[in-house]
Amino acid sequence: MSETTGEQAASNQPAINEPAVSEQILVRRGKLADMREAGTAYRNTWRSDHQCAAVHARFDGMDDALLADCEEQVRVAGRMMAHRVMGKSSFIKIQDGSAQIQLFLNRDDLGGAEVYNPTRKWDLGDIVGAVGVPFRTRTGELSIRVTHVEIVSKCLRPLPEKWHGLSDLETRYRQRYVDLMVTPDSRETFRLRSRIVSRLRQGLEQRDFIEVETPMLQSQAGGAAARPFVTHHNALNMELFLRIAPELYLKRLLVGGFERVFEINRNFRNEGSDATHNPEFTMVEFYQAYADFNDAMDTTEGLIRDIATGLDLQQVQWEGVDIDLNQPFKRIRLDESVFEKRTDLRGHANDKALLATVCLQEIPDIKPLITWKAGHYLLALFEALVEPTLLQPTFVTHYPVDVSPLARRNHEEVTVADRFELFVAGREIANGFSELNDPDDQRARFVAQAQAKAAGDAEATGVDEDYLRALEFGMPPAAGVGIGVDRLVMMLTGQHSIRDVLLFPHMRPEQ
Repeated sequence: MSETTGEQAASNQPAINEPAVSEQILVRRGKLADMREAGTAYRNTWRSDHQCAAVHARFDGMDDALLADCEEQVRVAGRMMAHRVMGKSSFIKIQDGSAQIQLFLNRDDLGGAEVYNPTRKWDLGDIVGAVGVPFRTRTGELSIRVTHVEIVSKCLRPLPEKWHGLSDLETRYRQRYVDLMVTPDSRETFRLRSRIVSRLRQGLEQRDFIEVETPMLQSQAGGAAARPFVTHHNALNMELFLRIAPELYLKRLLVGGFERVFEINRNFRNEGSDATHNPEFTMVEFYQAYADFNDAMDTTEGLIRDIATGLDLQQVQWEGVDIDLNQPFKRIRLDESVFEKRTDLRGHANDKALLATVCLQEIPDIKPLITWKAGHYLLALFEALVEPTLLQPTFVTHYPVDVSPLARRNHEEVTVADRFELFVAGREIANGFSELNDPDDQRARFVAQAQAKAAGDAEATGVDEDYLRALEFGMPPAAGVGIGVDRLVMMLTGQHSIRDVLLFPHMRPEQ
């Protein structure tokens, strides 16, 4: 018994390394040259009638006697992940987008040595197509007894270590195509992500929300506090921004008469990358007329629980925390949560001087802007003292108006907004609030944002006159929510880094 020529050395490579594999690439390119000469390189003539998973579904449960008499042929194709040559016979394990299955090649079944012998020199990673009849080997493994086989596409680079997947993180993120080939857990994460997004969309549609699309290129960045990416439109000779949020356009649709809208959107923020941030990311934002932030919390909790229940993910572990999504999500006030940590601040939520002093004590490296008000310092204390302790799903409510430029003021407490954020395992998952629909109040807050921007706050926005004009036509009272889809997927799949749930995360250029 022997492995395919030249593959043992490749199987010991922990990650793709060009200098180490260049000789093997030359050998593979020599085989490709022979294929080109024979006219068999990169043809597009192969057609399959089964995926590997469908073959297993059809024949795994079949009685041995029935399977032995089976003459039903299947046509499959996939990447060769293992190859054992035993003289006149060989076993090839192929993998397609659904599963793996074993091929059994015999010289006589294939029509003689002229057809069979070239298959002995095929390389791991080659994509092959095969026709044959399912059967069980002596060890009981469902396999396909092949009567015809051919290379569909030649692999010129050796795969990483075949039994343990791709362990080098840099290579996993840069060369996701290789990671997906050899790391089953990675493939499963992205299949699960697709199902999560699908159920998220279904959940909103079942609640009578309609899906819409709003501009990614905007003449004015708004809807969030973030530094935008700037570009230039040559034909119109104007500066444009990649959107940091779709919020202001979605609320224009409320003005127009669409009362429940949502968008699963790509946003772009010119910020650094870490475990929970990527410059390009996915959110879902939804807006409902004639609702408030309490309704929005109910909808958010219901959506997440429905997704978790539908995918049997009610009990998950994330960041070392056993999270129970079956239990009602806790709700606490932001100011009260800070007062529990610093009882001396109770009753002083609007005392800027005191809060600033305490902030400097608790957060020595804090760098407040000159435009900061009491609410900014209170939020900073919350983020430092409380946020890391919120392990089970928790809605934090009643944010200061100072840090909530688009949220409606609370009727009884004008210094706080009817706003919430959802935290799990110390990480923010969602943000929502009762929408501000008073155009005069909104203008005043836009002006304050513009002043902060002029004072050096790169994340502050300006005055959006068209949005204010829309509000002057009358926007119904409403509530809106933004859920970070990437972080939701991280939670439900137990991933530590956002890069593990993004197919192609942002990376520095290769050296």
